[in-house]
Amino acid sequence: MPVATFLAGIVLALALGIFFAALWFRSRPAPEQPPVMETLQRLEAQIKDLESQRQHALGGLDQHLTSLSRETVALSQALRAPNSRGRWGELTLRRVAELSGMAAQCDFFEQHSADGQRPDMIVKLPGGRTLAVDAKVPLSAYLDSQSALDDASRRAALDRHSQQVMRHVMQLSTREYWARLQPSPEMVVLFLAGDHFLAAALERDPELLEKALARKVLLATPVTLVSVLKGVAYTWRQEKLAQNAAELRRLGAELYDRVRVFADSYSDAGRNLAKAVDAYNRSAASWETRLAPSLKRMRELGVGGDGEAPQPARLDAVVRDIHMTNEGADRPT
Repeated sequence: MPVATFLAGIVLALALGIFFAALWFRSRPAPEQPPVMETLQRLEAQIKDLESQRQHALGGLDQHLTSLSRETVALSQALRAPNSRGRWGELTLRRVAELSGMAAQCDFFEQHSADGQRPDMIVKLPGGRTLAVDAKVPLSAYLDSQSALDDASRRAALDRHSQQVMRHVMQLSTREYWARLQPSPEMVVLFLAGDHFLAAALERDPELLEKALARKVLLATPVTLVSVLKGVAYTWRQEKLAQNAAELRRLGAELYDRVRVFADSYSDAGRNLAKAVDAYNRSAASWETRLAPSLKRMRELGVGGDGEAPQPARLDAVVRDIHMTNEGADRPT
């Protein structure tokens, strides 16, 4: 048999085997498939639900952001008004004083007038001295710097802000509260209602603090003013403790004098009582030695009643004297 015929037979047999095998596999029942479409439908429903929730949350967030934006714009416009800024600065100043332990109308006064020029607060210092505090809120240029769209505009706005703070320093310096409110330290406090206001001004003018001090103006923020006023409150407590100690010393000296006067009177009463006891005992002795025998004799002679006259008893009590030892040595002066 030729080789070619043999190979052709083998190929034909393989082809027939593959054909019958394919027919056999097709004749078998198909295995059960998992519910893929049902799973996909559930997944799609969950995705739609999540998307709906996301859209709802984004809608609420958008409303809150819109409301916040409107309120921010309204607050910014309100704070640009001088009266609103001034009132905010005064309220912040009062709050700082309260947090520092300074009581209203006791250690500080608000809206005080001095020849038509009024500081916002007068802080009372120990020793009868006072310190003027004026609140300022340079806000317009600062807000412009925060809303600037580029660095050049921001730097220009901060330059204006620094210049506004310096103008406040110069205006406050010309009022010379330290001369109008005597006695007072030769300095006045310019209170900025936010630490960021001073930080922004110093960013463009680092020598601003030195310039203000040269004009006898101390720039203070809520943090620094709280520290200053807490120091003043501590000094007041020490002053009151010293006053209380002096008052206790005065009361001790007064009490000593009163006790001494009372002891003198008490001693006089004791001496008078001792004299009375001595007089009583002498009268009792006179009764025993002189009156009682005569009465007894008269009774024996039939004069008088049946009862005997009472016999007074002698007193043996001794009245102790009060002695002030080391008189004057321990007396408070």
